[in-house]
Amino acid sequence: MTKRRFVFVLLDNFTLLSFASALECLRIANRMIGQQAYEWKLIGEGGETASCSAGTEFKLDDDLIELSRDDTVLVCGGINVQKATTKRMLSWLRREARKGLRLGGLCTAAYTLARAGLLDGKRATIHWENQDSFAEEFDEVTLTKSVFVIDGNRMTTAGGTSSIDLMLKLVADDHGEEIANLVADQQIYSSIRTDQDTQRLSVPTRIGVRHPKLSQVIQKMEQNIEEPISPSILAKEVGMSTRQLERLFRRYLNRSPKRYYMELRLQKARNLLMQTDMSVINVALACGFASPSHFSKCYRAHYNTTPYRERGSQGARLSI
Repeated sequence: MTKRRFVFVLLDNFTLLSFASALECLRIANRMIGQQAYEWKLIGEGGETASCSAGTEFKLDDDLIELSRDDTVLVCGGINVQKATTKRMLSWLRREARKGLRLGGLCTAAYTLARAGLLDGKRATIHWENQDSFAEEFDEVTLTKSVFVIDGNRMTTAGGTSSIDLMLKLVADDHGEEIANLVADQQIYSSIRTDQDTQRLSVPTRIGVRHPKLSQVIQKMEQNIEEPISPSILAKEVGMSTRQLERLFRRYLNRSPKRYYMELRLQKARNLLMQTDMSVINVALACGFASPSHFSKCYRAHYNTTPYRERGSQGARLSI
């Protein structure tokens, strides 16, 4: 049996859960198969150590070295991935990608691959918290909300336990569904997700309310942040009067539809301010505000600070 080697590239402040989930699948697969079908190597800039976002340090096997075209590279991202995406890292990734090897980004590392131009024309995913900023920055990438995406020789995951789902798919491709299921069983992982599954909880689960029309309206709001839809049109689209919609929101969410919509828009604005270099004016436009002054007024009322101060106070950008 030919061994397959995985090379984990640990970026500074990588997410431990995402990395460990992937690595454990390989270890358990070897045990279930009964031989070393998989081997792995940990590398990173400097070749000494890499720290995860929980603060634990990992000893690296090597620096950013020359790889074989048969290797599978998995870049592991986490907090402040923009800072960890250095010029040297980008150059190395582009050079290795020219060999045609399989290359993946776990958690926020889809950002790193996209910055290197390695996801252009590809489908990809990234953690839901980073979706807004990613979509604004990388027009050439078709962003999905899937748990993981495999497009040709590029792979991306949404973070957390989605690494397990990706690795189970790869193990199944190599050694069959039975082995992949044994690996899942060993991890007490009873619900294997595919690339058709989305990463976030459904709207009813998230808001704690199971009302179909309310869920429909909230979904429409989330899908139309840049060009908000009026409450009267939202109500009409689900077969209600504006007054009925108002009552529904007051009863279940203790706020008006207009207020709820505003909070969604401001939440997206905050993500963009802390995760991108977009100007405050462009952030305002991307979140449906016609003027920067109105945006600032609403932002201050909700977050008790201005968009400009929010941007200036962020030493490290928000990420998981």
